[in-house]
Amino acid sequence: MGETMVGFGYKQAWLAVRDGDPAAVITVLGLRDLGTVPWRDGIDLAYLTDDRLVLTPPLPGARGSHWLLATGRWLLGPRSAVDVIELSAILQTEVQFFATYRVSEVHRWERAVDGVSVRAFGYIGETGEVTEWRGDPDDAERAVGLPPEVDTDTDILVAEDDVMRLARSWSVDPTSLDGQPAAGPLRATACP
Repeated sequence: MGETMVGFGYKQAWLAVRDGDPAAVITVLGLRDLGTVPWRDGIDLAYLTDDRLVLTPPLPGARGSHWLLATGRWLLGPRSAVDVIELSAILQTEVQFFATYRVSEVHRWERAVDGVSVRAFGYIGETGEVTEWRGDPDDAERAVGLPPEVDTDTDILVAEDDVMRLARSWSVDPTSLDGQPAAGPLRATACP
């Protein structure tokens, strides 16, 4: 019996790169490749350190595409400052960013295709503040309860499960990976 995947997503941030090549993602993000790690060890590393990311092998997901996921607490912090639009332009593909942190109910997502911003949304549940709103919500966002536009009279309520549902619609819900057969090991990296 082979290794099984370990899910992640809650209290975490990740990138989803359509048809992502691990070596290219490592290079563009300025990461140092530390080699392969078993799934349990890699996900623990992503959750317990602030200076490591782990990359999945390309996984089947939305729209018949394969998605490389890169996850780690580093993406939650200001030091990472990953520019999804620039990353998408350099890699010449679609790149998505997701973050959810239940303590303060901070939820974010962003999507760019070939260097063009498609959508960005940020929300702080403690205050009900929408911190970012770029582009129009698509059908998947409307399904999780977002209105077509936001103004001062609009009440928005987004939860971490909504982030996972959106990730499933756009690419891959990383919580759904738990216990599934692994397509390969994780790749651990050190962040700049």
